[in-house]
Amino acid sequence: MTSDDKPTALIVHENAITASRLKSIMSQRGWASEICDDGDKAVDEYVRIKPNIVFLGLNLPTMDGHIAALEIRESDPDARVVFVVSKSRLDKANDAAYSSGAVSVLVTPLTRADIDQKWVLMNGPIPNAPGLADLDDLYPDLEEEGPSLPPLPTPQLPDELSQIEAPPSPMVPIPEPDKPKRKRRILRIFFPIVIIGFAALGAAYYLGFLEL
Repeated sequence: MTSDDKPTALIVHENAITASRLKSIMSQRGWASEICDDGDKAVDEYVRIKPNIVFLGLNLPTMDGHIAALEIRESDPDARVVFVVSKSRLDKANDAAYSSGAVSVLVTPLTRADIDQKWVLMNGPIPNAPGLADLDDLYPDLEEEGPSLPPLPTPQLPDELSQIEAPPSPMVPIPEPDKPKRKRRILRIFFPIVIIGFAALGAAYYLGFLEL
């Protein structure tokens, strides 16, 4: 909730006009609203602000609205989700609403009368979310690691240095990564060859075999 204790809505939609229209309608009802246009970020925003209701589109960037709804329900079984879609996507929205236990589905373009008509349903009992049992299977197949990269070239040193043992590379502490969200991959690339190469070149320069 906001500081003045107004009920809060989180609006997550790919269409800025629809999101703005929803915010205006909810404001007329005395609600505060926050707008987000990213499915992945919406889950974090929900956890941060704990809104009273979430309006979700389906065609969201980075994460499908159906999956975002399930992740929100997984983080909070009492999350109140409403899908907001065009008429052409109504069948898919109804399926997603059943799977994620949404309280209602609204069709664009929205009017205040649409909200008024479904207000009691939107604030009624929250259904179960049977799709939570299959949440892992709904994610697209993702590789555990990023694409392979070509090997970095090994620095060529003068013959005089071929028998010189390079000093040990400094130990670089690697911070512990945060616990990743389900299948949200972060590409990490390390450069041990570069570190060893620079260490060898440094030794050459120090011993006078190489001029910079």
